Amino acid sequence: MAENEKKSSWLVRWALEAPQRWLGRRSTIGQDVTGAADGLGYLRHLVRGNRVARGAVFGDVARDQPPILLIHGFLGTRGSMYMLERRLVDDGFVVVSFNIGTLNVRDIRRSAFLIHRKIERILAQTPSQKIDILGHSMGGLIGLYYVKKLGGHARVRKLIMMGTPVRGTWIALAGVATLGLWSTSSWQLLPRSRFLDELAQGPLPPGTEVHTIAAARDWVVPLSTTRVPGASATTVPLGHSSLVVSEEVYRRVVHTLRPAPTEHRSSPGNEHEPDE
Repeated sequence: MAENEKKSSWLVRWALEAPQRWLGRRSTIGQDVTGAADGLGYLRHLVRGNRVARGAVFGDVARDQPPILLIHGFLGTRGSMYMLERRLVDDGFVVVSFNIGTLNVRDIRRSAFLIHRKIERILAQTPSQKIDILGHSMGGLIGLYYVKKLGGHARVRKLIMMGTPVRGTWIALAGVATLGLWSTSSWQLLPRSRFLDELAQGPLPPGTEVHTIAAARDWVVPLSTTRVPGASATTVPLGHSSLVVSEEVYRRVVHTLRPAPTEHRSSPGNEHEPDE
């Protein structure tokens, strides 16, 4: 009798929890809905284009909290990073972004050199000699190339790459098919491209913390292509555009930029499993 009551109790509890399990925020359907909403938010801000007013006052930068450079991805704009930028500013960070081209089809090396020159100008105006970089998608490759190949490790305190195809992505074939010879970066984003092979050579240089945040439901940049040996990796159960729109991802970004002193920090190479 007691065994039957136990089974009945479990069945009732299972039935009551079913809606949350199937339709809740952590469910597959819930994650798809969240991803769709984030995608619409991303597109809405993408059309803002590159005419985003710069409000950074570099003289206000504290030595222990350097300014943050945002780098958008392929076919992105400064507007596509708008929600991330506004949240950071509201939390007291000094943030800057650059117009690196509406389509950003130039050689990724050239974009990294452009970033190099602009960072030198920024740091000449601040009491800090370091900067943090947040790069979304291809923007992360620009930041990584700067750190590894252009001496950026002496200038960058933390590099956070969000949905960055370090090992390439076949979705770049769409850029090759539509932009062809006009888009050097499309070819560079393909798996095993000469650029990515060059970028992968050598370990991460000392002096810069490198972090990756990848989306488990990212069909643009699959999770397996975002891994960087020696970097701290975090995975979220979201999609590609959610990485710069989701408040959940933003909280992880802030924790990386400004970790709580009492919490244990994982060493580089540790992996945070996806949320269930």
